[in-house]
Amino acid sequence: MEITRTFDLLDHLVANYPKDDILAGKVNGEWVKYSSADYYKYAHYLACGLMELGLQPGDRVVTISNNCPEWNFIDMALALSGLIHVPVYPTLSTDNYLHIFTHCEARMLLVSNNMLLKRIRPALERMENPPAIYTLASIEGENRTLEILKAGIASREKNLPLLEQRKEAIKPDDWVTLIYTSGTTGAPKGVMLSHRNLCSNFLAHARVNPMDSHCRALSFLPLNHVYERSMNYHYQYKGVSIYYAENMGTIQQNMAEIHAHGFCAVPRVLEMVYDKLYAAGKDFTGIKKAIYTRAFKHGARYDYTLVKKVSLGYQLSQIFYDRMVYRHWRERFGGNRLIVITGSSSIQPRMVRLFAAAGINIYEGYGLSETSPVIAVNDPVDNMVRIGTVGPVLSGVEVKFADDGEILTRGPHVMLGYYKDPEYTAQVIDSEGWFHTGDVGEFVTSLTGTRYLRITDRKKDIFKLSAGKYIAPQLLENKLRESDYIEQAMIIGENEKSVAAIISPNFNTLHYWALKYKLHYRDNAELLALPQTKEKFKKVIEGINKGFAAHEQIKNFRVVDEEWTSANGLLSPTLKIKRNILLEKYKGLIAEIYGHETPSSNPILSAFRSIELPNFGFGKKK
Repeated sequence: MEITRTFDLLDHLVANYPKDDILAGKVNGEWVKYSSADYYKYAHYLACGLMELGLQPGDRVVTISNNCPEWNFIDMALALSGLIHVPVYPTLSTDNYLHIFTHCEARMLLVSNNMLLKRIRPALERMENPPAIYTLASIEGENRTLEILKAGIASREKNLPLLEQRKEAIKPDDWVTLIYTSGTTGAPKGVMLSHRNLCSNFLAHARVNPMDSHCRALSFLPLNHVYERSMNYHYQYKGVSIYYAENMGTIQQNMAEIHAHGFCAVPRVLEMVYDKLYAAGKDFTGIKKAIYTRAFKHGARYDYTLVKKVSLGYQLSQIFYDRMVYRHWRERFGGNRLIVITGSSSIQPRMVRLFAAAGINIYEGYGLSETSPVIAVNDPVDNMVRIGTVGPVLSGVEVKFADDGEILTRGPHVMLGYYKDPEYTAQVIDSEGWFHTGDVGEFVTSLTGTRYLRITDRKKDIFKLSAGKYIAPQLLENKLRESDYIEQAMIIGENEKSVAAIISPNFNTLHYWALKYKLHYRDNAELLALPQTKEKFKKVIEGINKGFAAHEQIKNFRVVDEEWTSANGLLSPTLKIKRNILLEKYKGLIAEIYGHETPSSNPILSAFRSIELPNFGFGKKK
């Protein structure tokens, strides 16, 4: 059957993949599984219940929930009954919740548990007409989503025929969901997506994923983000069983329990896995340590496109390191070779190479909420994979570049527009239907003629030095994050004479380094103030500078005694740095770097006061 509306997946599943574990979640330590028939049934009964409560097509329903099978029941029920699903992050501020609830004119709010209800309560108390609240968990004094299901079952004879009429009236180009961008600046914007937007996109990227109905995927990225949501539709289309992780701290355990075949991740998650694997080798000694260390070096040479062309010696080394090291890594994640799709921000090529050597195959893609979301992704099915790029442009998607290098895209994946904001919609979608992504990129052409898209920066982030030279900060930031000693970094220098960096260090690596050299300190601030630490970071920066032109090189930097996380508001929910917030937070430090005012007397901020990096003249011109 042709899938043109998201809920067509239900009929597709029942007809083609009558599995007993199409969806699964953990309850009280046990996996609770739902069959394809269960999924179909619960979605339709919930839709009947929503109709019984009087909700009309076009009404907006907000969901705030952790990942679970019930999220899918609700998502499909809303689509079936012509309601607009507004999935929202469970980690927003009160002001953002208030903005979203009010802006979308929510009729109903479905929230998973009491902790989340308490988080949003302050926003609801500030509303004149708050939405009706239903909870997935049993909370005293609150209506339960279970009551909607019961109402649907009780009214099924009356409402199922009416539901069929609603379904027939829904067209592929009808609005189905409103997704508020996490954003790194300003109030969240509501992205309106249609059934055609979502279906055309997940059908296209499902074709380039080798996973099939015999596979199990673990889902842990938030389903309210269109990336994970689209991948969940993708899995359902292919009959892949979806198991939902208990939380971010149980990913490895849950993967081992279900013997997973794949998952989606943002680079930060993979970086944390890499760090743990790297740290595990520090406890080894002698021959074990030597083998473990060399396994990392061997993996750094791996390339998908060269697997069949390497020397016999390399192949024998691959077999050796797989037996001695890599297979043990896979066993920690369930034992299978894995398919991992990553996006949201760039991932370090060295990690992709190492994990691929270990049978954990990472394929990078690119997209935005406004593009439903995928524009390009590496394609292992057709052997079109190139590390360091986001892959070929997806089938059915058009891409071209503006004169300044901005990526423009056109096709059925481009959103309907921003809700209640036609002016801004007209700014980003031109008269010919091209969506202006705000990202800068280029095509890289292989020897076989395949064109791979490479993202170089965000258009709005590129800045000029006072001498007129352009700086693309993400190139430098990504290179900095390749260092084991650097967790996050922000490049600065707009209208200044030189480039500088503010660095949040990887304290796990730094502590191990300090232990190795028997350095004494009471806390992180004192560790950063040590002359040896300053010299270490200076050498790291000097090494990175070698790969950049003279005007791009980092001439000054500061290391701050603070982690940047989404919890403290310095990273977005998708783990991108919030540049404007960081610039405001560290404005005193930035002023000190460029000598705009008297340096702070704060010893933590002044720990790297006088570090200036010389220009050694070895910058490479691009």
